[in-house]
Formats: sequence, structure tokens, C-alpha cells
Amino acid sequence: MHMVKNRLAVILAALCGIVWFTCCSSLPRDIQRPPSTVIEDGQATLLGRTFAEELANHPGRSGVNLLENGLDAFVSRVVLTNLAERSIDVQYYMYHQDTVGKLLVDQLIKAADRGVRVRMLIDDIYGSDADDVWTTLDAHPKMEVRLFNPFDRGASKNLQWITRFKEVNYRMHSKSFTVDNQATIVGGRNIGDEYFNANPELAFADLDLLAVGPVVPGVSEAFDQYWNSDWAYPASALAPPSDSGRLEDLRLRMAAFADSENAAAYIEALKNSNLANTLRAGRSQFEWAEAKVIHDSPEKKERGDNWESELLISQLWPIIQKATEELIIVSPYFVPGKKGAEALCDLCAKGVKVRILTNSLASNDVSAVHAGYAKYRKQLLKGGVELFELDEKVKNVAQKKFTWLPGLSKSSLHAKTMVLDRKAMFVGSMNLDQRSLNINNEICILFFNPEIAVKSAEAFDLNIEKMAFRLELDTAENGSGSIRWHLKTADGEVVYDSEPYVGFWKRMGVGLIRLLPVESLL
Repeated sequence: MHMVKNRLAVILAALCGIVWFTCCSSLPRDIQRPPSTVIEDGQATLLGRTFAEELANHPGRSGVNLLENGLDAFVSRVVLTNLAERSIDVQYYMYHQDTVGKLLVDQLIKAADRGVRVRMLIDDIYGSDADDVWTTLDAHPKMEVRLFNPFDRGASKNLQWITRFKEVNYRMHSKSFTVDNQATIVGGRNIGDEYFNANPELAFADLDLLAVGPVVPGVSEAFDQYWNSDWAYPASALAPPSDSGRLEDLRLRMAAFADSENAAAYIEALKNSNLANTLRAGRSQFEWAEAKVIHDSPEKKERGDNWESELLISQLWPIIQKATEELIIVSPYFVPGKKGAEALCDLCAKGVKVRILTNSLASNDVSAVHAGYAKYRKQLLKGGVELFELDEKVKNVAQKKFTWLPGLSKSSLHAKTMVLDRKAMFVGSMNLDQRSLNINNEICILFFNPEIAVKSAEAFDLNIEKMAFRLELDTAENGSGSIRWHLKTADGEVVYDSEPYVGFWKRMGVGLIRLLPVESLL
């Protein structure tokens, strides 16, 4: 829902005839941003010592572990926080003050109380919703909270989508969690119940990567660039500063919440998690791979002379183009644009099998993005690309695959990943849509490990037609074509000749959006 509001606000602002008008911002000036950088002696920490022997046995390689379910994704962050001795760097697009968010705040406060330096960098798309929490955490002597590209607290946020459109349209979508410069988690999850399967109404099938070794300093370096940029504002510069009294009150409230019934399922899962117990015992579940961090610059908005060559996709695409056999793409929001669609068709023409899984109109939480994608479907299908769209009604099956808590009633695709030639994988925050490619800041880890890549590709092979519609272009004698949606069920194959599970008005609304000049914003 939050992403929906953001995208709709952008579209409405773009449709106003004054998107190029920028009013004078009253954001604070001459603020103090004490620079800080990653710690250099992380190898001496408990985490550094824990993995030292295995890293020595795999020179030049990083340990990687895919976090496919909400339990592992949650406990990895909590256990790393518990093991932290020197530093924790937290970077997220959205950080909700719900079950997951509060439990993590509780752990971060406890780490800071032990003397661990905690830096939190949160995009301000919804940051103002928790100003009291951010300023209170910022009052802790070992914690700093900065908000990226903030809104003016003294003006209407909705109005700023019009009057400051060029500024506020630029968002930090990167997501990373790094401890002692020794272990990091990078991927698609924001901090919120729906991303960790704790929301009984909505769960996003998502993916993170836990990594140790040489790839970690690259994530830390990227964090430092964002942290020390002019786009990052201390929370206490945007809202009235807090004090030690409010900090103590927050500390007690978060601790009480961790002991409450609302958190019981998470705490019990944490105790029983195999991954948590393995990490605590100093044993790893890592596979070893050559890995590299690829990320956008925090100055992406400035668009200097070489801005296109510095984009994450510009760094990643030459690697994708080297695919000779197969490319699997999973992207919840997929708007390839003219160049992207042509490039994917060119890969097919070279003999590469290209398969793409994205959300269907029914499962997509942002219908406007579906409009941007739908206009390229026929071109992609004609070019040989295989398209799959998530079956909205698969939630009863997906419950067994995507969640570890009971009560899940809806599942939507949110993971961002690629598999190249069953040899390499990409995991990160970047959708293959125009917003991620050209506007927002993104980060990913690309790693080369055939064993993991093969397992992921085989899982795709095994499950794709159980979980998604296969699209087919039915070409008539006159050359025109219509899309058919094929779904395999226990009773046989079902074929739809229009967007499955949606009514006339929703289809019409998407059709109208396709006519608008907003693709670059999607």
C-alpha cells in the first residue's frame, strides 16, 4: 500500500502542468553532518574471528547464503545484531514501526547500550511518520539516525510532490544491513511485517542475501557514500531533538513489546531457528563464490557528464549480455522500456532462453506499473521472451512456500533476482522498471556459484507453471495477435483470454494509464 501511494503521487504530480516548477525549500541549512566511515578492524571482532578460518580456506571468495523465507531473514538480522561488537549500519527505503520494526529497534538499542556504534539511514518517503522514534534514537550517544532526501516538515507532503517534484521524486531504494564490516544482508526486503510474513493480510515473497568476506567492505563503502552525502539529514535537524528521558521511555516500551503476545511468535521462532543456532554456534551455512557489489551513486539525481555509465544497470548489463544459454529474471515491477525490450529480444535472437516472472495485474500492488509493462508484452513474446505472471489465487499453495507463520491470506511477488547461465546470480533492491533503472538509488550483489544458481534455476523450472500464468501470443491470419494466459491446475490447463481475476473497470483504468506519458516515472 505504501508503494502504491508513492507511485500514484508521482503520476499525479507528473500530470500537473507544473512539474518543472520548484519552490524555495525551507529545509534546514548549514546543518552539522559529522562525517564517519566504516570501521577498519572488524577482523578482530567476534564475527571476524568466527569466519576467519573458512575465509582463509577460500581466498578471494565470499560466503553467501540465500534468505528465502521470512524467518531466516528476520533471525539473521537479530542474531547479527546480538553478535555485534563495533558497528551496525542500517540502510532502508521503508522502516515501519510494526512488530518487525519494533523488535529490531529493541535489539539495536540493546546493541548501542553495549557500546556498539549504530548508524541508521532511512529514506524519508515515510520517515516523517516516525520522527519521534528517529529523534529519540538519535539522542542515544552511540546511535545516529539520518533521513535521506527529506520532505520539509513545515509544508504539506502532498503539495511537495508538486512544488518540489524534481527533488522528492528521487528516492533511496537501497537496502542493506551490515555488522562490524564482517557480515551483510542485501536484498529486496524493507523493514516491515509484510516483508517478513508477519502481516496476516499481506505477505511479499521476497529474497535477501547474507554474505561474509571480501564483498562486505564494498557494501560498507556504498553505505558511507550515502551516509556522508548532502542528501542525508540528521533526524534531529528535521524535528525537535529528543532527550535522555524519552530515550529511556522508548527503551522500556520496546523491551515490553518484545515480551508481549504480539511478538511471541517471532521470539519463539528465533529460539527454534536452525540458522540462528548455527550462527550463534559459530558455524556457517555458506556457499563460497566470487562476488561483487554494484550500486548507484548517491548523486544519481545530479546526472553529470557520465551519469548513464555510472548507473547500476549500466554496470550490470555488460555481464547480462554475456549470457549464452539462459537468463531468468524475477522482478515484481517490470517496465523494460523500448531499449530494454529490444535488448531482451536481441538476447533471444542469439539463442539465449529468456524467462521473466513478474506480477499479474491481480497480484500487482501498483496497477500503474502494470500499465507500463503491458505495452511491451506482445513485443517481448514475438521476440521469443517467455513471460510468466504470478497467479493471485496461488496464495493457498504459496503459504507453504513463502511463509513460516500461520494465517497468510495473500502473497505478492517482491523478490528481485536474476540467474545467468545457471552459473551466476544477482540479488538486490533493483526492479527492472524505469524508476529503479534511472531515478531511484539501488544496490545488488552479483555472485558466481553454479551450485546455488543451478538450484535456483531448477526451483524456477519446477514451480513456475504451478505458481504463475504462462503468456502466449495467439496470432491471427491478418497478423494481429492476442495474449492468452495459460494456467496448469490439478484438473488440467485453464486458458484466459483477458487479464485473469480482474474486472472491466480495473482493466480499463490500466488501459487509460497506458495512454499517459508517465512511463519514465514507473
